[in-house]
This record gives sequence, C-alpha cells and structure tokens, in this order.
Amino acid sequence: MPLHVWSSAHYVIPLPEGHRFPIAKYALLRDAVLAAGIALPATLHDPHRLAPDDAARTHAAAYLERLLAGTMPIAEQRALGFPWSTGLVERSLRASAGTLEAARHALDHGIAMNLAGGTHHAFATHGEGFCVLNDVVIALRTLRGEGRIGRVAVVDLDVHQGNGTHALCADDPDTYTFSMHGGRNYPFRKVPGTLDIELEDGTGDAVYLERLAAALPRVLADARPDLVFYLAGADPHEGDSLGRLRLTFDGLLRRDAMVLEAARAVGVPVAIAIAGGYGRDIRDTVQVHLNTARLARDFT
Repeated sequence: MPLHVWSSAHYVIPLPEGHRFPIAKYALLRDAVLAAGIALPATLHDPHRLAPDDAARTHAAAYLERLLAGTMPIAEQRALGFPWSTGLVERSLRASAGTLEAARHALDHGIAMNLAGGTHHAFATHGEGFCVLNDVVIALRTLRGEGRIGRVAVVDLDVHQGNGTHALCADDPDTYTFSMHGGRNYPFRKVPGTLDIELEDGTGDAVYLERLAAALPRVLADARPDLVFYLAGADPHEGDSLGRLRLTFDGLLRRDAMVLEAARAVGVPVAIAIAGGYGRDIRDTVQVHLNTARLARDFT
C-alpha cells in the first residue's frame, strides 16, 4: 500500500545566499517519494495551517506574538538561525501541522510520515538551531486535548539532542523522551530527557545499532505509549557536514527498521518526522530520508 505523507515543501523560506540550511531537500524528497511510488498524489497531503490555539498549547504567548508579528529582535533571529519573514511563519505553521496530521493518521492506520518536522530545538519561549515551533510537542499536546492519546514515547535519533523537547516534557510523566545523539555535538548544553545515550565522534554502524538494540525494548516497556513519535534524522550519516558520526546508508536503514519493528511488536502506531540532515551532497540527505519513507511504506 502507498504511504500517507505530508509535505510542506512549497512553503519556502527566503534565505541569504550560502545559508547552511538545506531548504531544497524538502522539495527533492517530495518529488523522490512520488517518483519511487512510495506515495501517490492521492496520499501526498498539503498540511493545513496550524491553529493558533494548538501552537499556544506549547509556546508562550509573547513568543508567538513576536513570531507572527515579525517583531523578533535580531539576536533572537540569530539564535534561531533564520531571518524573520512571512515565509518563515507560514512554513513553520504548515510543517508543524504536518506532524499533527500524520500523527492523527498513524493513530487510525498504524503509520504515517511528515516529510518535514522534527524541530526539537524549539522551546516554549524561543526557537534555536533552525527550529521555530516544536512540532512533536504541539502534536502530542493537541492529541491529548482531543482525548486521542495518553502516554507517548518520543524516539529521537537525530544526531543532535532534542533539548527543546526535553525541556518542554520535563514535568510530563506521560511522555517518555529518548534521544541517542552525538555527545560533543550541538547543543553544547544538553537538557536531560528520560533516557539519553551520548555517542563519541566517529561512531559507526556496529556500535550505534548495538546500543539502539539494547535501549529500545526498555524505552517501549517503560513508556507504555499509545503513540511513538520517531525523529528519523539523516544527520548521523557519514557524509553529513554537521553530524560527526559515521553511519552508512545501510546502517541508517537498519536503524529505521529496528525502531519500526520494535513498535510493531508491541502494537504501537508510529508518526515519523524527518528532522535534520546536512549532507555535503544534498542527494545523500535526500536518499537517507527516502530510504526511511520506503521502509515506512512497507509497514503500512
């Protein structure tokens, strides 16, 4: 069966020439998913604009006002990594809604994927590290407000620790946050989650997969989730300019399979967000994300 995916690729951010954020990957991924038959035009969805009330479940009113009105100070924009624009606002609202809508579909059908999202460095009062709104926390709080879920597990396998997600969920006993990431990589001041595994620079497939295989049963047993949010970052890849790990395409595919098989074994639906990826060759980043989507299609 084709995979249901959400793409906000045509909501673009105007960026200065030479900016390191790979905005082009989203359109390339959308096109590749269609070309490979992983999704069909009928199962490729344009996210709605996130409702202000849903954003406000997670983010402070003052922060949302600065974001929407374009009154973010330069220092705040610098920490975010983006210059403010109306395009930034629109894309952030659409991409966040994509994770929420994919999660709703996953609850009904077992699995779905946002071809964006995973913006795990966004805090209640500010964004940082190319993350404006925290899509996963917005989604889980909205779904709880709708009475759709209780307990949640966030399995964050981006190479960077999800400090914003951890901070937002620190006092939430019903959300289990698991992050396996580069110990010396950004963010340099980590925020403790429920379970953090820090990896040495240069970690490759064997060590990575061994540590993940040991952790996942504990995560799912302790979390007892109604839904798993899986952040399938491409940046642990050996060709990533910001990753500092050495996973191969095959290693990352085995990582994805491990997560999806573990969730299926305990009967828990999975909503996937793609999170980061900064390949020296953007085609490598797109390939990692495409491999995740292809595998997810096989779990439909």
